[in-house]
Amino acid sequence: MYLQIVWLFLLALPIACIAWTVTHEEVFRESRDYCVKRSRQGKTLLARKFFYVFTCEYCFSHYITVLILLLTGYKLVMNDWRGYLIAGFSLVWVSNIYMSLFGLIRQDISKCKMEIREIGSKMYREPDVEERSPLTKNSPFI
Repeated sequence: MYLQIVWLFLLALPIACIAWTVTHEEVFRESRDYCVKRSRQGKTLLARKFFYVFTCEYCFSHYITVLILLLTGYKLVMNDWRGYLIAGFSLVWVSNIYMSLFGLIRQDISKCKMEIREIGSKMYREPDVEERSPLTKNSPFI
């Protein structure tokens, strides 16, 4: 059972990686934009839902999970079809936790970069005339 849990957390990594990359990263931007367009303007419900899968990391992770299960034969808890079912839903759940954590970390990094740029721009801007002069109207020496 211990080894099955280890495999659960390990197999969820490529699922999360593939699902995130296809649905968020610049490498697939043109394909994703095409799928977004087709998911909104498709003539049939089936066509709209088919193209929507490639724009949603949660939805896409289900299909990647099925592919990983077929390639590895991984089962969780039971050794029959129920093991595949339990493994499938568990892998989707863990991979989506990974993607959520990655999204939060990425958002926090972006926020920190923005704050650093803001601080840097304040440090290197030219001071106002009043800030440069030590003798101002409110100075006790005048």
